Amino acid sequence: MIRIIIIVLYTAFLFLMTGCSQSENDVFIEAENFDVKGGWVVDQQFMDLMGSSYLMAHGMGEPVADAFTVVEFPSTGEYTVFIRTYNWTSPWYEGEGPGAFILSVNGERIGGPFGTTGSEWFWQEAGKVKITGRKVKVGLHDITGLNGRVDAVYFTRNNTPPPYDIKELGKFRKSMMKIPEKPKDAGSYDLVVVGGGVAGITASVTAARLGLKTALIHDRPVLGGNNSSEVRVHLGGRINLEPFPALGNVVSEIGPSRGGNAQPAGYYEDEKKLRVVLYERNISLYTGFRAFDVGMKDRVITEVYARHIETGYELRFSAPLFADCTGDGTVAFMAGADFKMGREGKDEFGEPTAPDKADNMTMGSSVQWYSVEEVQPSGFPDFNYGIEFNEKNAQKVTMGEWTWETGMNLNQITDFERIRDYGLLVVYSNWSYLKNYSIIKEEITNRRLGWVAYIAGKRESRRFLGDHILTENDITGFVGYPDASAPTSWSIDLHYPDPKNSEMFPGNEFKSIAVHKYIHPYPIPYRCLYSRNTDNLFLAGRNISVTHVALGTVRVMRTTGMMGEVVGMAASIAYSNSTTPRGVYLEYLDELKTLMKKGAGKYEVENMQTYNLGGTLGPRY
Repeated sequence: MIRIIIIVLYTAFLFLMTGCSQSENDVFIEAENFDVKGGWVVDQQFMDLMGSSYLMAHGMGEPVADAFTVVEFPSTGEYTVFIRTYNWTSPWYEGEGPGAFILSVNGERIGGPFGTTGSEWFWQEAGKVKITGRKVKVGLHDITGLNGRVDAVYFTRNNTPPPYDIKELGKFRKSMMKIPEKPKDAGSYDLVVVGGGVAGITASVTAARLGLKTALIHDRPVLGGNNSSEVRVHLGGRINLEPFPALGNVVSEIGPSRGGNAQPAGYYEDEKKLRVVLYERNISLYTGFRAFDVGMKDRVITEVYARHIETGYELRFSAPLFADCTGDGTVAFMAGADFKMGREGKDEFGEPTAPDKADNMTMGSSVQWYSVEEVQPSGFPDFNYGIEFNEKNAQKVTMGEWTWETGMNLNQITDFERIRDYGLLVVYSNWSYLKNYSIIKEEITNRRLGWVAYIAGKRESRRFLGDHILTENDITGFVGYPDASAPTSWSIDLHYPDPKNSEMFPGNEFKSIAVHKYIHPYPIPYRCLYSRNTDNLFLAGRNISVTHVALGTVRVMRTTGMMGEVVGMAASIAYSNSTTPRGVYLEYLDELKTLMKKGAGKYEVENMQTYNLGGTLGPRY
């Protein structure tokens, strides 16, 4: 506990010292740095796209509490104010958007409202303000509760906004906030794990229990990834299967006792995951840090650089071994690791389920939601921003889980903000129609939106290539490999646009169907769990070395958790023998098998992982 407290206190101290620094008389304020965030949330999902985290008024149709900060100005006088914002419905609607908010200085409104115009992130001039005292209170007042967003506020004497170019803006931010040019050294570790989802947690815990000094870096304040209270996807797949029935014991320790998608936050037991990580003396946990660059020497990663999602402060992590458990393969991509994206054609691997020709389609991302029944009537704004609902196409439901899936025909990396925003758009548009116009509006008059995810649950993006690429034919043919490791048991479960939804919203689908091909439990070759051309990089999660079709079975989180356990074991062998992930396969495979037979479970816990097991074929199931 002491380690994480020190990190939090240090970043808070850094903000007080540098968060509102300035060049000469100008003042630059990052919105995510505000002293009091009120009801606004910090959204870091698109830092790589637009350059920063930002604050968002995610009130689900009800205005959120004000955010504010106190800034010390270098001098009094007249300033021009610019605010970086985005009208998030602009891809679908040409008029003013719904995310209206007001900027105030010492309680007085400055221009606006903002967040309702423009078709990209841009610097909007707010007007001029006369600063009469050195300490100034800057506030954000949400008007609608409909996801207005603010990146930064800039006070200048020269009437010129900051740069628009992302790289130039990044340099400008660092200069204005007095962030050191070189990231501060966070220390040297035996293993650095990036990504605190289920796979990253189990990799870190397993490696730590086997003696490795481990850093776990995660870009949210909450561990668990898709199985956290922020996304709310339950665990799937089976654990404790042959040929290594001890694999999955760490998953049991961190796994929630209840299943269900889009359920109340407590179902996902964030505190259990955090507690298991903090109890390991060999783990140093860095929450709220996002990897943004790597240092390389030939084909070897020498360090990972990570930036805090609120303060912008940067750290450098050194190690002989790294594990990318980010889902998107953020570290692997920056290191130049080979990868695929989209669907392979039948001609590449001869997979029966593959399309005839390769394409860019992926499985999509889900913005889940639910409503709650109240004692009193509850309204919702008339929300109509480019997607028309009527009695024929409206989804007459009071919750939406995995089937509310978008972005299959977009790029799940470069188009991700648009994908998430479309998820929000259809939830609000549909709910508005149901509440205000539909034939069931009287039935749901007391219902209000209780929860809508703003962290989207992603299924697929980059898949990085190892010394073996797992295919559909490997799995269905039960092809044996000497490096059999973590078992996959879920069906080959691939998602496609719902044909009915395609009829009503051609090209703008937001509902999916799942097509299952059932399998016998199959052990994934260890060679799928490391990069073939980045010599010291392990992989665990949905970014491992598989085809698009094979991803359909390995992507569920009990399975990815067992991958993490195997990676933690392999890392301990690689470190103690000064070898690489490939070297473990070539020279120490028997030692890895011994560890997989033994498992990494530390505590006797009741196995509550009996929900959402998935269908399989075979004599045992």
